[in-house]
Amino acid sequence: MTTDANHRTRRQGPAMLRGKAVPQTTTDQRLLDARGPSDWVHADPWRVLRIQAEFVEGFGLLAEIPRAVSVFGSARTKPGSPEYELAVDIGARLHEAGYAVITGGGPGIMEAANKGCDQAGGLSVGLGIELPFEQKLNAHLDIGLEFRYFFVRKTMFVKYSQAFVVLPGGFGTLDELFEAITLVQTGKITRFPIVLVGTEFWGGLVDWVKKTMLTSGKISPEDIDLVHLTDDPEEAVRVIVDAHVQQARLRDEEEAARAAAEAEAGDGS
Repeated sequence: MTTDANHRTRRQGPAMLRGKAVPQTTTDQRLLDARGPSDWVHADPWRVLRIQAEFVEGFGLLAEIPRAVSVFGSARTKPGSPEYELAVDIGARLHEAGYAVITGGGPGIMEAANKGCDQAGGLSVGLGIELPFEQKLNAHLDIGLEFRYFFVRKTMFVKYSQAFVVLPGGFGTLDELFEAITLVQTGKITRFPIVLVGTEFWGGLVDWVKKTMLTSGKISPEDIDLVHLTDDPEEAVRVIVDAHVQQARLRDEEEAARAAAEAEAGDGS
């Protein structure tokens, strides 16, 4: 987005605003801002309808996508860089393994993963967000959605993904990573693989978790196994596939045991 106020452009939900029509704050900022007059008491109930509409639109558009993996990483990663090309490779491999690819829909790692999936012939999905600065959806999407509210967007990532792949990124990437770990750790979502790609980038964080959080009793030893660290795109995808094969096997065994128990109970009666 240019600095000239007459040329600023912002996507706001389904709307496109330009120039003087662009507000100085985002929808999230206005929702979370506790300052100002008491008219928020009257405005917030109407915001609930807008939030509800975002959930409905997201659920409706994504309900029938095949199993998918969300790929996270920095929007600042430059095309042609090793990290960018790594994300392109992972996006293609995920499609070849039978997954759609979901990203935040923006540039950098997000664009690269969408590009890899798209060029390989897969289903490429982008879930964008309204930001104070313009960030367009990238050109490699089959399905693109732009959200006003971060928490609605996060719900879509979690609900429609069967795994997370996390490449080097900034605060937003850390936010998505630790939210996913927390949801898996607390059993709010089914245990599914979370793969960190980039040992040099993530190694220090993983070491700190082990040496500080674990040794001080802030997490349990089994929590360390919630993430898998690698540099190899093939390994990253294989971890996801193997985990889902194992989950399917366990489900089949549980269903067989339950059927056997029901049959035995029926014979006893």
